Amino acid sequence: MPRFLRALLLVAALGSIAACNNPNRFGAGADDIGGGGAFDDSWGQGGIGVSPLGDPNDPTSRAFFEQRIGDRVFFVTDSSALGAEAQDTLRAQARWLTDNRSFGIVIEGHADERGTREYNLALSERRANAVREFLVSQGIAAGRIRTIGYGKERPVEVCPEPRCWDVNRRAVTLVTVGAGA
Repeated sequence: MPRFLRALLLVAALGSIAACNNPNRFGAGADDIGGGGAFDDSWGQGGIGVSPLGDPNDPTSRAFFEQRIGDRVFFVTDSSALGAEAQDTLRAQARWLTDNRSFGIVIEGHADERGTREYNLALSERRANAVREFLVSQGIAAGRIRTIGYGKERPVEVCPEPRCWDVNRRAVTLVTVGAGA
């Protein structure tokens, strides 16, 4: 992978990590599913809670997972096939999840801006499911995994250039709490 693309991916990853570290980024009460003023850290009530990022040096923290293990894999155009690099990342995720059974995950599938909304939603769902199936094949309980396809609705970068399309064709694994296996 070209050095420039690696740097671009690192900047995109760090930006998304910073955004994830603010649980109230959408305003007061946005993360409060039950309306009682506390951050919901359960799978129930229609919400998916996430734990604080934690210390990236703590191998049981979300920060360690995102920064050291890797929380995303990338796809080629019009494909949900997992390449060798993606499989390596997912094997590392499976090892981490095996060692940290109190966490569940949500796998978000994404697509680049090209194509229709319907096509990209279906493709992003296939990408999320491909990651799910791989992790299940590595011994992660299916009950710990949820998937969602966002299509082209949540790009990392917006521009009509291949460099943007490359970072938007992805699946992101989000660590959640309360879904032990």
